[in-house]
Amino acid sequence: MTTAKTNIEALCVSKGMRMTEQRRIIARVLADSADHPDVEELYRRSHEIDKHISISTVYRTVKLFEDAGIIERHDFREGRARYEQIPESHHDHLINLRTGEVIEFQSEAIEKLQAEIARKLGYKLVDHRLELYAVPIEDKARR
Repeated sequence: MTTAKTNIEALCVSKGMRMTEQRRIIARVLADSADHPDVEELYRRSHEIDKHISISTVYRTVKLFEDAGIIERHDFREGRARYEQIPESHHDHLINLRTGEVIEFQSEAIEKLQAEIARKLGYKLVDHRLELYAVPIEDKARR
């Protein structure tokens, strides 16, 4: 899959990384993931493709990709790191605390407000990460 996302394999090769078949599989699984999987989920998906992939191989590969600046690590308060390919354009995240679903969104109003706040405090905003933690408005389980 090489649509809106850049091919992780190509990025690895361009950075001089040796690409074994197992790394290629893990890269493909990551590139095809829209749900910010953790290592255990990446392992499950990769293991379905190649039964010889071990969880330690997935951990090492994820660390290698992260250190190379190809994927980004997120800690969404659930005690496990989740990963996504470094996006081509900036986006923020809303995390459903009931289901763990991660929803990506963009808001020009939020971007402008953050820059304005930094400026008013005497700074130029150069980067940020916004994570919103929420429950559904119609959350009958907690009423």
